[in-house]
Amino acid sequence: MANDSVHRNVTIARVAGGVFTAVNDRGGQITMGTGSGADFTPTELLLAAIGGCTAIDIDILTSRRTEPEAFDIRVDAEKVRDADGNRLTDIEVTYRIRFPAGDRGDAARALLPDAVRKSHDRLCTVGRTVEIATPVSTRIE
Repeated sequence: MANDSVHRNVTIARVAGGVFTAVNDRGGQITMGTGSGADFTPTELLLAAIGGCTAIDIDILTSRRTEPEAFDIRVDAEKVRDADGNRLTDIEVTYRIRFPAGDRGDAARALLPDAVRKSHDRLCTVGRTVEIATPVSTRIE
């Protein structure tokens, strides 16, 4: 397998007490907070990243056959605090995808299990990173 290394980064800036904005190199922004308001928490963003990553994979693979009638992905997890510190356990991704009747819908339905497996086992960068327990290093400048 080729080593397709492409650097990624975001910058996190404090906006107010407990409120932060993440900015990417393309100018995209998302606000996050502590959970006291409507903003996503970092933990929810991690779950959204897992779901969003696999959603993109599945959409690319299945929409070649036909457009879905419904496409929702739910990501659930338990947040625990134990001897290993705060973390998520029991992460589960549920796919709620419906395709239209007919040959093209049948083809997309037939492909869906394989697409989910490929996303989980190889394609989804976020899920793969979580599952192989990639170390996170820190540095103070």
